[in-house]
Amino acid sequence: MSSPAQSILLLHVTGEDRPGITASLTRILAQHAIEILDINQTVIHKTLLLGMLVRIPPQVESTNVLKDLLFTAHHADLRLRMTPVDDDQYDAWVARQGKPRYILTLLARRLTAQHLAAVSSVIADQSLNIDIITRLSGRPPRTDDGESARTRRACIEFSIRGQPHNEDTLRAALMQITHDHPIDIAWQRDNIYRRIRRLVAFDMDSTLIQHEVIDELAREANVYDKVSAITESAMRGQLDFDASLTQRVALLKGLPESTLGRVAQRLNLTEGAQRLLSALKSFGYKTAIISGGFAYFGQHLQKQLGIDYVRTNDLEIQNGLLTGRVKGEIINAKRKAQLLEEIAAQENISLQQTIAVGDGANDLPMLAAAGLGIAFHAKPLVAQSARHKISTLGLDSILYLIGVRDRDLSDL
Repeated sequence: MSSPAQSILLLHVTGEDRPGITASLTRILAQHAIEILDINQTVIHKTLLLGMLVRIPPQVESTNVLKDLLFTAHHADLRLRMTPVDDDQYDAWVARQGKPRYILTLLARRLTAQHLAAVSSVIADQSLNIDIITRLSGRPPRTDDGESARTRRACIEFSIRGQPHNEDTLRAALMQITHDHPIDIAWQRDNIYRRIRRLVAFDMDSTLIQHEVIDELAREANVYDKVSAITESAMRGQLDFDASLTQRVALLKGLPESTLGRVAQRLNLTEGAQRLLSALKSFGYKTAIISGGFAYFGQHLQKQLGIDYVRTNDLEIQNGLLTGRVKGEIINAKRKAQLLEEIAAQENISLQQTIAVGDGANDLPMLAAAGLGIAFHAKPLVAQSARHKISTLGLDSILYLIGVRDRDLSDL
């Protein structure tokens, strides 16, 4: 190359990965103090993909640097392609700095080409560019037994650049894909807050645990059918929460206090809850239960999972029996959002740094207030209204939405 206008090259290297490849190639460049403008490297099943954008000064162009690169690559059984980048192309690349960036996270039990084709087509229709695709989940086994197939996780993350033509249309198209395929898709603005979340607040019933506690208490009081029907309507947003809770608790009047401990012992955690809470604690996150459920069970989970805050309703008990009333102010939908704000303020955490997780209609204001609100295995009304939802995996898949890879947890 003889013209300064041709002094920028894109080097593209592929071949079998092994130690020392990057060192051997950059050592040649270092001999001539060549500037590296961009570099990206990945390995897929022992195959190296290395790209470097380099500036070759005019005084170096007459040397054997390019021949030395080709010679080294050839003897290492690598394929090296050199592509000149002209001034207009380079300037256009630099000008793309500052463009909006987004993170699309694709979650499933297993990923197929159909899933990727559907998602990438929506991205292309919006004239967005995929810069990087990263696998966050661990390497899948060649074969699955029954249990591993049920709990298997697959997740990839797309780093996307550009401004969508219409973000509402894009979100609607992604939502349709989740209806057509057994996958979840999260679409987030890639800003500083995504990487520095500090507080995660959970609903309790049907979120942290697999049960609606009030329904379990109703079994003990032999009023399950009546209570569960009211619960279902309330969670779907068909009944006022305060009124429905008052009705349900009234049906528990006379239940012995000892029943609470018996019910607590048979409650099962939601898939991934233990793994998620353990990871969040290790990362220094604050955690909270903000629930329309009951204090006894929230405190039981607090001890089991190491949760920092519990904000719940409290059953009134007199002479060892439930009175059929709730003590104090009812924690309803509005109060849940307020409590999230109060805990964040107490911890000096911006709401943009919070995550809220819930499944019922009474969780919607809290999900809307949080920087990242997640409808978890939610009722239809909630899933349609929330900006993010998880319906296919366990609670620990929330780690993927904050960019945590499975291998990041291996030392915890």
